[in-house]
Amino acid sequence: MENLRSLIAENAAVALAWGGLIIGIVFGAVVQRTNFCTMGSLSDMINFGDGRRFRSWWLATATAIVGVLLLRGPAGVDLSKAMYLSTNLDWAGAAIGGLLFGFGMVFGGGCASRNLVRAGTGDLRSLIVLIVIAISGYVAMGGLLGPIRAAISTATSIDLSASGMASQSLGAFLARFTGVAPGSAETIMAVVVAIAIAVYCFAHAPFRSSPVHIVAGVGVGLCVVAGWALTGLAYDELADVPVTPGSLSFVRPAGDTLEWMQRYTAIPIPNFGVATVFGTMIGAFLMAAMQGKLKLATFFDVSDTLRNLFGAILMGIGGVVALGCTVGQAVTGASTLAVSSFIVFAGLIGGGIAGMKVLENLD
Repeated sequence: MENLRSLIAENAAVALAWGGLIIGIVFGAVVQRTNFCTMGSLSDMINFGDGRRFRSWWLATATAIVGVLLLRGPAGVDLSKAMYLSTNLDWAGAAIGGLLFGFGMVFGGGCASRNLVRAGTGDLRSLIVLIVIAISGYVAMGGLLGPIRAAISTATSIDLSASGMASQSLGAFLARFTGVAPGSAETIMAVVVAIAIAVYCFAHAPFRSSPVHIVAGVGVGLCVVAGWALTGLAYDELADVPVTPGSLSFVRPAGDTLEWMQRYTAIPIPNFGVATVFGTMIGAFLMAAMQGKLKLATFFDVSDTLRNLFGAILMGIGGVVALGCTVGQAVTGASTLAVSSFIVFAGLIGGGIAGMKVLENLD
């Protein structure tokens, strides 16, 4: 493991670019093949009483939690520098951002990752949605809306370090209030949460008897674990610009991709996030080609255009405010057991359900 760590760290930029591309290709292929879709999972559950895809989403989270636990333990990968584990608990940003993103994904025809997969199969509507998500995200991150976002975050965030906590993970809370050793507390919480999610998923007979939904959840979760492993091994605190450990997320990386394409001569090697964006589209394209499902598509009419653009704007802003999306927070972030990630998860579900009710009334 140390030899692998040294090899990756010494060639971090290249390893992250190629590794991100490969992980993205696998992720795109899995999502396209299994029809993994978080917005679709809410729609299935509310409109048809079918909770299989919803449980697939949760299974992805459980798989990622177990994977991160193994990376931290036997593999010895340090993920403590991940942004999700900050002692600055931005609960308001997590709640508001999750609600905005969840509401927007209903109008935008799916979340950022789903639109990325559709764009790879020839859906020009999804490509436009992605571009608007990218621009809106940058506007909220450091553009016109940046000061407002930062002011709200500063005013509402809770500094957990003042209470002697090292992170905002559920394990850190357990250690703080019970006196259990931090390492043991993290393990206990990871096992408890993962088992609870697994019981929820597999107690449902239709889900147990649906291999495609099980494969979807496990496959997406493993892609997230692979991302954590790669970026965690690439982390070198002595580097001029240390690479912060992270994994799959698609709002900021969509904006970074637009920027990279415009500044290629200055930044020839894409970062991990940009590489995963390209990889996801390639993976979806290859799988759709194998399935015979490549097809150009676009907006149906003006109403459809406005609806999708509205949803894209909300997803871009919400994704930045929440620091992630249905994959970036509900799977990648939640795999670290960060409290804010679970707040975002709840917001995504609540926003998605509210969006469906509003859209139903509009139709």
